[in-house]
Amino acid sequence: MQAPGSPEQTPPAADVMGLAAAHAGGAEAFDRLDTLVGLIYEGALETVPWTSALNMVRAMLDANWVTLTLRPASPSQLGLIVLSGHNGAVLAPDPFLSYYAFAMDPFANLPDGVVLTVDDAIGEEPWMTSEFYHQFVRPHDIRYMAGADIRTAEGVECRFRVCRPPSGSQFSPADKALCRLLLPHLRRSVRMHARLDLITSERELYATTVNSLLVGTVLLDKAGAIIKTNRVADEIFAERDGIELARGAMYANYGTQNRELQRLLKQALEPPAKTKQVPDAISLTRPSGRARLGVLVRRLPPGEWSEGNQGPVAVVFVRDPERKSQASAELMRRLFDLTPAEAALALLLANGLALDEAADELDIRKNTARAQLRSIFSKTGVTRQTALVHVLLNSVISLH
Repeated sequence: MQAPGSPEQTPPAADVMGLAAAHAGGAEAFDRLDTLVGLIYEGALETVPWTSALNMVRAMLDANWVTLTLRPASPSQLGLIVLSGHNGAVLAPDPFLSYYAFAMDPFANLPDGVVLTVDDAIGEEPWMTSEFYHQFVRPHDIRYMAGADIRTAEGVECRFRVCRPPSGSQFSPADKALCRLLLPHLRRSVRMHARLDLITSERELYATTVNSLLVGTVLLDKAGAIIKTNRVADEIFAERDGIELARGAMYANYGTQNRELQRLLKQALEPPAKTKQVPDAISLTRPSGRARLGVLVRRLPPGEWSEGNQGPVAVVFVRDPERKSQASAELMRRLFDLTPAEAALALLLANGLALDEAADELDIRKNTARAQLRSIFSKTGVTRQTALVHVLLNSVISLH
């Protein structure tokens, strides 16, 4: 008899396939396994990751719950888990996944990639009498549990668990063999998801930074269709002052400038061998008489392993020199140790107002504004208003 806590010897691959095939049901076994493995890899792209795969595992193993913990709880945050139950799968930071609950869980910190049942790991009686079981497991109609922990070189730690109710049965060797068969695929898919999540986070960071710099961006595909615009570009297009969108394309308001803009766009969409790899720019007159818009068009360098035709080919940057900074007066105050009144004045100066105009805006005496300006000069280390504006606009405030 195997001692609690000691994993079964992992059978050879052929035996695992045989056990899994027997479990899955004769001639249809490998078709079902192929579908399930495909769902595991596609799960990295699902809105709620691995929803379909966990639902299929739950059905195949006659489980009432299948869970994948993507982030174990820590003292500072809840755990994050994908829960597959009879109502489908959801992704949520669950109140029951507090650090307190995770710290109590006796069925945790399993050997990497080893499939165990809870009775294998800690024994039936210790499990059934544990405070964790009575407080967090039994209320969810769970008695039997099997699972494995997955740890990757990137530091990702996941917990895969399959649960059955008291009316169910203990997990058989075939059940555990099926789980073992899925683990390498789940591990690879988890790594893919972590990489995609990092890329997405970086992209959102860069997009937020560009928005903070008040630069409109427009991504174009190879046909010149607009794939994506950022918030600043949307606001500039909505004004229809110098440039606008019509029939899904960009047009300048004046004929000569529009022809030049269309030429630059067409040139940026040509294959790399036929165009120079430097950006081109144009300034666009605005019917309102406000300062001209600056437009820069450039072709994006293709990735070394780029595939398909759906990705962005060119980018258009649009800058409105009159667009006001959204910098926070509070951030400016903390950065330069200014008083609230000095920060409010500095923010107006950074947005292009003259000192007298800023004093009127703030409803203060001009002598008061001059005194505050002298204090600001002292704290920022400059002696002229133009230098002050340069310092403010080139500080991290513009990234707020």
